[in-house]
Amino acid sequence: MKAAVTIVLMLISGLVLSQQKSKTQVPAFSVKDKVVTVYTSADSSQFRLTKTDNLTFKNFGQPLETQVCVFVNPQKTYQSFLGIGAAITDASAEVFAQLPTAKQQEFLNAYFSKEKGIGYSIIRTSIHSSDFSSGSYTYVAEGDAALKTFNIDHDKQFRIPLIKRAMQTAGEKVHLYASPWSPPAFMKDNNNMLKGGKLLPAFYQSWANYYVKFITGYQQAGIPVWGLTVQNEPMATQRWESCIYTAEEERDFLKNYLGPTLKKAGLGDKKIIVWDHNRDLITQRVSTILADAEAAKYVWGIGFHWYENWTGGDPMFANVGEVNKMYPDKNLFFTEGCVESFNAQKYQFWANGERYGRSLINDFNNGTVGWTDWNILLDEHGGPNHVGNFCFAPVHADTKSGEIIYTPSYYFIGHFSKFINQGARRISSVASRSQLLTTSFLNTNGKVVTVVMNPTAQKINYFLCIGTQATEVSILPHAIQTLLY
Repeated sequence: MKAAVTIVLMLISGLVLSQQKSKTQVPAFSVKDKVVTVYTSADSSQFRLTKTDNLTFKNFGQPLETQVCVFVNPQKTYQSFLGIGAAITDASAEVFAQLPTAKQQEFLNAYFSKEKGIGYSIIRTSIHSSDFSSGSYTYVAEGDAALKTFNIDHDKQFRIPLIKRAMQTAGEKVHLYASPWSPPAFMKDNNNMLKGGKLLPAFYQSWANYYVKFITGYQQAGIPVWGLTVQNEPMATQRWESCIYTAEEERDFLKNYLGPTLKKAGLGDKKIIVWDHNRDLITQRVSTILADAEAAKYVWGIGFHWYENWTGGDPMFANVGEVNKMYPDKNLFFTEGCVESFNAQKYQFWANGERYGRSLINDFNNGTVGWTDWNILLDEHGGPNHVGNFCFAPVHADTKSGEIIYTPSYYFIGHFSKFINQGARRISSVASRSQLLTTSFLNTNGKVVTVVMNPTAQKINYFLCIGTQATEVSILPHAIQTLLY
């Protein structure tokens, strides 16, 4: 009798496992009758997200060592795609307000329309001022720990109107999240919003309440808030708004104050992102916070920036992949990157765009679900910025002429954001030679998006291979392509 029961249980267990597998199994992808539409942007050419070819697959068989190939396997799926976007800072909003009406609409379409532009679906913004504001400010009167004077009137002049128009232009779900650069000066041990300093323990609860007030204020103004980061760059003492948290301090503030306060206020659905700093220290920060179950339960994801190369080293892409392996149940989210040190003579400097392409490909291949550029728009000086920290944006406005300047970075980002849709799954995509970089996604409509980048000075012919089928593609020197099929 015991043996019979065991057999029945094994059969039931096998049936359940079989059903689970069938649910997660990816339908076979066929290239039969598919046309590969190629879009190209290339240095020293007129190609800017330009449709350059329509190709078809043919029997290919075993590739040779002498043939350069990009191997795509749609059966091997990874993380879901949340979106790509940028920060609408005070600086961006102030510059936007100076544009002529027609140019404002051109700008909105260029970023937020899938048809007319590159289809952004993520917006980051700051909780009161950052360096990319015309000056420092908070939402409360000095010393008001009870937050009785809290209001977001400052943001209603420029920032909130631009965010609303961006969301309307996008026409689909836009994920907006907010980051603080510093608590008000009276809450800090250096009594200054600038130059680092730490949040005083006596104000932990007041500061947690401040996030609630911000989210509530924005939502009452008609802007849904999807998430927030605990602190922008918590290990950087900057000459602008900044605040330092050790890993233990961030963990404890999240666990004992911010997480419970949001939950108590009915905002427990907001996505909380920790770290929000460079790839260099990411594993130490994440290990410290996520080792604590009470802190980890509030963490949706880990945010990171790309500025770790300030020491002269290379980007630490592999650190992101290591976090993905360590904590596969948490989301990796690129929260900021820009080309530093503005120089108007370098608007069309192609290497700036290639920096974006290299980061996007590597970050997605290491498990990142969403990617956020820094300022969405800056003026002809790389600002405004109240401490002179002028930087590049993918799009600049000449406030004297009213013209919009599109840099290579805009087109590089567009090779991803225009074609990969929310909910797409990353799939296996590997180049046979180091001269090419690649990543691929399977959209929910069944279309594959493969991005291939050639950062070399040579034209390269390669084969896009799906199983035993392939099509030959040519990519120009210093070019990026999106192949849609």
